[in-house]
Amino acid sequence: MDDSPVKNTFADFRAPLYEVKANLFKGLAHPVRIRVLELLSAAPEVSVSDLLTATGLEASHLSQHLSVLRRYQLVTSDRRGLQQFYTLASPLVAELLAVARGLLEEVLRTTKDTLGYGPSAGTPAAPGSGE
Repeated sequence: MDDSPVKNTFADFRAPLYEVKANLFKGLAHPVRIRVLELLSAAPEVSVSDLLTATGLEASHLSQHLSVLRRYQLVTSDRRGLQQFYTLASPLVAELLAVARGLLEEVLRTTKDTLGYGPSAGTPAAPGSGE
């Protein structure tokens, strides 16, 4: 996994769009970061302390993931007093997560149907039962 500073292809407007997109997906390429984005999608803003509670991570690990999300311009932060609050950088991030969920649900349905686990298929025969 490459969490090094964003290469020029993310900020370089001359880079091919597919390279810029690939770099965006690098920012999404960790389950913790997806979880953080989902939490931020569900609320206008979330404090770091609430993110720590929801993810169960140590502060240093969460900080690293939030840094990656900021670097890829997926979240913004705002310090108020001693508290740090995070928000999605754009509502399109929540939309992207929703589209990904829809795609995964469709893939799962198709896979279940292909394997005979669809609603009309009933329960498949047990392995080795001769059916």
